Amino acid sequence: MCGLFSVCLALLQCSGLLWAAPAADRCSAEMNRARIVKLTALLVLCAFAVFLVALLIRAHTFQPGSWQLRDCLPNNRTLAANFTPEERDELLSVFKGAIQLPTVSTSYSELNITALKSFTDYLPKAFPGVFSSDLVRHEIIANYSHLFTVRGSDPGLRPYILTAHLDVVPVAEEKWDFPPFSGEESDGYLYGRGTLDDKASAVGILQALEFLLNRGYVPRRAFYVAIGHDEEVGGDNGARNIAATLESRGVKLSFLLDEGSVILDHIIPGLKKPVAVIAVTEKGQALFSLKVNTQTGHSSMPMRESSIGILASAVSRLEKKPMPRMFGLGPELAMFEQLGPEMSFPLNIIMANLWLFAPIISRTLEKNPSMNALVRTTTAVTEFHAGIKPNVLPPTANATLNFRIHPAHSVQGLIEEMRYTIDDDRVKIDLLYGFDPLPTSPHDELAFGYQIIRTTVQNVFPEVFVIPGLSVANTDTRHYQHLTEGLYRFVPLWITQEDTGRIHGPNERISVKNYEEIVRFYFHLIQNSDLNLRLNVHSSGHEL
Repeated sequence: MCGLFSVCLALLQCSGLLWAAPAADRCSAEMNRARIVKLTALLVLCAFAVFLVALLIRAHTFQPGSWQLRDCLPNNRTLAANFTPEERDELLSVFKGAIQLPTVSTSYSELNITALKSFTDYLPKAFPGVFSSDLVRHEIIANYSHLFTVRGSDPGLRPYILTAHLDVVPVAEEKWDFPPFSGEESDGYLYGRGTLDDKASAVGILQALEFLLNRGYVPRRAFYVAIGHDEEVGGDNGARNIAATLESRGVKLSFLLDEGSVILDHIIPGLKKPVAVIAVTEKGQALFSLKVNTQTGHSSMPMRESSIGILASAVSRLEKKPMPRMFGLGPELAMFEQLGPEMSFPLNIIMANLWLFAPIISRTLEKNPSMNALVRTTTAVTEFHAGIKPNVLPPTANATLNFRIHPAHSVQGLIEEMRYTIDDDRVKIDLLYGFDPLPTSPHDELAFGYQIIRTTVQNVFPEVFVIPGLSVANTDTRHYQHLTEGLYRFVPLWITQEDTGRIHGPNERISVKNYEEIVRFYFHLIQNSDLNLRLNVHSSGHEL
């Protein structure tokens, strides 16, 4: 293109000389100018055509990471997940029993202690093989969380950890078609709070271990199973103490797998097949209190601005001016690039050339709330309190705002953006709680944990495309970041657009088939993790 501009410039300079020609030659000059204009237009069209061809060639030849194009791990399974009819009945019955325990976390100080204790009593009955095995040690952490240590035959291999949580969010029972803690089965689905978040993985991990132990399987690589009891309110008592326990014992992990991402089933427009997103990082979070204090008095003699008006204006400014777009500065860029080859025309062209189209994609994504969460730090006004009496001017107005922080952003950067946007010293901004996004975990062909998870997904779901991605929600994962840099979030839940409203919403459910697939996934994952490979150069040369 620079060469084209040089040619055009030279032509224009020549035309300038022609324009300066004597009057006798002006007729000839006019003809020359017409030819130059046509030549310039032709050159521009040729350059544009070459540009389009370059885009098409890149789309056709673009390879977004060689680890997506081949299996670098051999199939190491020694036991196939061919569950008997009796085992299928067992895994379903055990899961129903776990759903029927209302392990609700409402706040840090408001937990259903009775249900949490019942869950502790339920585990040995549900998984007798796990609790009777000489290979397994069970500990109760922080009164209600659970840590299982599974001994491996090769102490030279670095262990890994599978994590989940047993607590669930509260329910509005009147909005459910079935009682939310009944485990009702209807049309091939199990209904109940926790079926998606997160008892399917909490129970599924232990069920897979139960089946492996019953078959006499002895793992080569030691591993841990950690089940927290308060993830829905931050995990500061459960997962944090489990991680502290392991750290005090000098444990270093090869990788961690937690909840936080799923299989997206026809959610992304233009995608030819379902996609499993292994989240390699998650957004940070910050909770702010905005407060305005003004003079009170009788409503018959109001001041020019009330505390409610001042605060409402500040909140409105934050909503109308969202945080800056940061698409392409986090793992979402690799996510969309790797989706390109699986997308239909013209989206495959666009995804292969995000260096050019990223601003357009970013503006398109922000129109959808779920996709907007990938683009920026999101702003949510969750509480607003003001007023004491209909005829009294409110002395105070308070609002609570929840931000989910993009991986390229920070809590400190967020505070500066808020102050600039609000631009009103009468609004007091207080950070109640917050943490920065976690670092992005390795996800190339040398990342042991990522490749184990990816290969297991492809073993169980050969029709699914696997990509790295971003978890927009928060998990217990962050409490374990001092134990490994290989932090991954994925449960093979099949999620459609309709299902997104069921997570933390009414009529939460999972298909019976999908739950069995989850057990099969962990059944294979435990065996695949026994590979003795020197893949992860990110681990300072230690054998994994």
